[in-house]
Amino acid sequence: MKSALVQVRVDQQTKQDADALFTDLGMDTATAVRVFLRQAILTRSLPFDVRQPRFNAATEAAMTEADDIAEGRLSAPTYGSWAAFEESLDDD
Repeated sequence: MKSALVQVRVDQQTKQDADALFTDLGMDTATAVRVFLRQAILTRSLPFDVRQPRFNAATEAAMTEADDIAEGRLSAPTYGSWAAFEESLDDD
């Protein structure tokens, strides 16, 4: 069967993350795309659920806080020992 070229544009970070994931799974990205296409054809659908995750207010607040910490907008507490961490839990 003759091959056809499929091109997809994604941002560089997405490509790097996908390449690393698929390498860990023992394949390259092109093979993973072929697997995806075959599964879509076999199931006549997307081979995974597509839905927007539902988060409650507490989860959304925690995710925002984690993003703020990761981006340096907020500092996270540090502890000198496990005992100090456990004591902080008792303070709340």
